[in-house]
Amino acid sequence: MKSRAIVVDAPGSHRLVTGERPEPGPGEVVVRVAAAGICMSDREVYDGHRDPGHVRYPLTPGHEWSGTVEAVGPDVDRALVGRGTVAEGFRSCGTCERCRCGETSLCAGPYAETGFTHPGGFADHVVVPARLLHPLPDGADLRAAALLEPAAVTAAAVRAGAPEPGERIAVVGAGTLGLLAVQFLSGYSPRELTVIDPRLRRAELAGPMGATGARTPERSPTLRGRFDLVVETAGAPTTAADATLLARRGGRVVLTGMFAPGATGIDPVHLSLSQLTVRSVFGAPPAAWSFAVRAYIARRIDPAALITHEYPLERYADALALVGGGDPGTGKVLLRP
Repeated sequence: MKSRAIVVDAPGSHRLVTGERPEPGPGEVVVRVAAAGICMSDREVYDGHRDPGHVRYPLTPGHEWSGTVEAVGPDVDRALVGRGTVAEGFRSCGTCERCRCGETSLCAGPYAETGFTHPGGFADHVVVPARLLHPLPDGADLRAAALLEPAAVTAAAVRAGAPEPGERIAVVGAGTLGLLAVQFLSGYSPRELTVIDPRLRRAELAGPMGATGARTPERSPTLRGRFDLVVETAGAPTTAADATLLARRGGRVVLTGMFAPGATGIDPVHLSLSQLTVRSVFGAPPAAWSFAVRAYIARRIDPAALITHEYPLERYADALALVGGGDPGTGKVLLRP
């Protein structure tokens, strides 16, 4: 059986290759990809801006994907064949202290992640360890399920923030993570749920998802010190510092954005005097994945509402160009092998 894949040989250089379908090894499965999302991390891989320790060229990118199990390797339950599924990206060692505590995104072993160091979902097929699968119910919308990876990251952030009913909550950023955060957080019945983004049109998309207000940063200084919980999702040069200023004294801040070195600008004196609790999130452990998948199955989140563009593998370059282009009308972009 033939199988196609996008291969990024080096920054700025890619090709669509056709070869034999990959075969699963012991403990592995082959998944036929239904849909794969493109995010800014994929753009960083292509542009060569990803930390060299977190990417391995040549590479088939794609860490946000869904599909159907097509074949299983030795020692894997054959009942998985034909099941719709998503899978965790981190290929943690499973034996270090952090892994044994369930914190696989803090694995002390060598960094390994599908779509960055191992072939990912921008292909007809992807091979992953069966232990990382989160099977989906029959009839699940695999197109929408491709967004369960960013949903898991968002779930990790929401769980870290420990929202409570009746709180004032702000979400900084109205990209994929920000809008998913709104969907999760609205389920906690906040007193106020405000989204802040320089693209007011993007921020206003959060209204039907449960937000009570939308602001641009220019209109946000009056909100400083207002919120019990602030979830930062943008990773822009000033958004970490902005998030700490939005939190009330004794409030909580969760940072999910990927920042350039030295870009946060957080004032440690403000942190100390305000007695803020600041957490960061990178990736998602299994508990956050399970949380996101359960929320999706229960229809408490609607990832499909974020999808605006879909392309075949042959138009990878066109799809990638949309990501990070600044058009407020561009939401989640999918590749559909």
